[in-house]
Amino acid sequence: MSPDQRGFSTLLKKEIMRFWAVLAQTVTAPVITALLYLLVFAQALQGRSVNGYDGLSYTEFLVPGLVMMTVIQNAFANTSSSLIQSKVMGNIVFTLMAPLGPLDWFGAYVIAALVRSVLVALAMLAVTWFFVPLPVREPGALLAVFTLSAATLAALGLIAGILAQKFDHIAAFTNFFITPLSFLSGVFYSVHSLPPFWFTASHFNPFFYMIDGFRYGFFGQADVPIFQSLLWIAGAFVAVSAVALWMLVTGYKMRR
Repeated sequence: MSPDQRGFSTLLKKEIMRFWAVLAQTVTAPVITALLYLLVFAQALQGRSVNGYDGLSYTEFLVPGLVMMTVIQNAFANTSSSLIQSKVMGNIVFTLMAPLGPLDWFGAYVIAALVRSVLVALAMLAVTWFFVPLPVREPGALLAVFTLSAATLAALGLIAGILAQKFDHIAAFTNFFITPLSFLSGVFYSVHSLPPFWFTASHFNPFFYMIDGFRYGFFGQADVPIFQSLLWIAGAFVAVSAVALWMLVTGYKMRR
């Protein structure tokens, strides 16, 4: 293994071990939170006139959306929290001094976030299986949407972590951007039940395509064609990755 490869693998191992050491916070806690949403909304709205997909119960409709919403939030949190923690504690200097290129940084942080996202998704699907077992009708689409979505939010987390100077900045980014777009993405409803203005606005929310495409992987049904969802998600991934890599290449707000 070359020195560059050792640097990448060491950073990747460090990022995985960082969240692995506190699985109760990084995996268990998000699953419990999502289960609370499931219990409250499924019990409150099951059997009522809430639009989902034809032939599906509301609980079946809800579970994939909750899984993807949790994946989105955790992929973002993994990279952003790691970077801001290193910056605040001052130990980021040791990583900056290592023989690591921008692609090493990007790859290690994004892959670690993908690993956490897989663990969170599997844990949620295992627990919700007791409520409603889900079919997987389009596994290829499911895997593509999941990977692109988690990678997009991981790259966005890199941007937030680089821009942030303290933990409050990450919290603001989460509260004013990640959480609102997650809740307005169709997790708890089909966008076809919205008034015309909000129906149109939803189609400019990239999180909507992540949720909708993920549901398609399970049921083979979606509010928009799967290729449209994949194009939106892939476009978002390319855009945020380009910005993140530019920041890493230039050392923007990193080498000061």
